[in-house]
Amino acid sequence: MAYDRDLADRIRAVLDDQPDLTEKAMFGGLGFMVNGNMGVAAAGHGGLMVRVGPAEADGLIADGSAARMVMQGRELAGWVLVPAGNLVTESELERWVRTGTGYASTLPPK
Repeated sequence: MAYDRDLADRIRAVLDDQPDLTEKAMFGGLGFMVNGNMGVAAAGHGGLMVRVGPAEADGLIADGSAARMVMQGRELAGWVLVPAGNLVTESELERWVRTGTGYASTLPPK
């Protein structure tokens, strides 16, 4: 399954003011990188992958709007997956996109 191109366009709209942003196709999805660090991605299997601090993940998934990211049977520490159904409004999408890119911007540039 290919990533949701409409979701990718919506992510771009949220990040139109983000300096040092690049896009990279990977794993069937489209990653959005800040200074070379992926912050969010339109996932190839649907939804939005969001990079978070490993210690933040539990709090972010507590309300059920996101789940731990699992790839090939392994949980990815510091990543959550937000299903497309939880990204309907622009404010929902912006919350998650800003969370991921905000965390990525704290990492050393690659």
